[in-house]
Amino acid sequence: MRIFGLRTCLPAIGLASALCAAPAAAQTAPTDIDTLIGASLSPDTGMTLARAQISDRDLLGAAGTLERVLLAHPEALPPRLLYASLLCRLDDREGAEVEIGLLGGQPIADADWAEVTGACGAIARPAPPRGKRR
Repeated sequence: MRIFGLRTCLPAIGLASALCAAPAAAQTAPTDIDTLIGASLSPDTGMTLARAQISDRDLLGAAGTLERVLLAHPEALPPRLLYASLLCRLDDREGAEVEIGLLGGQPIADADWAEVTGACGAIARPAPPRGKRR
């Protein structure tokens, strides 16, 4: 059995302790469960929270927030579009296509659709109901 020398172990120990002691990145989104649930009761506050979670790179947390919003407000268009774009970022294009299919031909603002295509690439935009324009 070979015993590692002090010269070999000290740098490894120093690196390991530096990684463990590194401060966590500052988070802007709340992490308290009651706050998260309360913010998800309204589409506007849910969207604000989800965007904060996305900026903190908490994509799964943002997805959970948007899912809670959509359970309470299934007709809400902006949260569903953000959720679809988030699903693409999480490599679930099929899920994003399902969410887009649930829009039922509601008119979509070009800026909102640009966010979806920015995350998903080329994806079919739902056609508005007959007799209505985008």
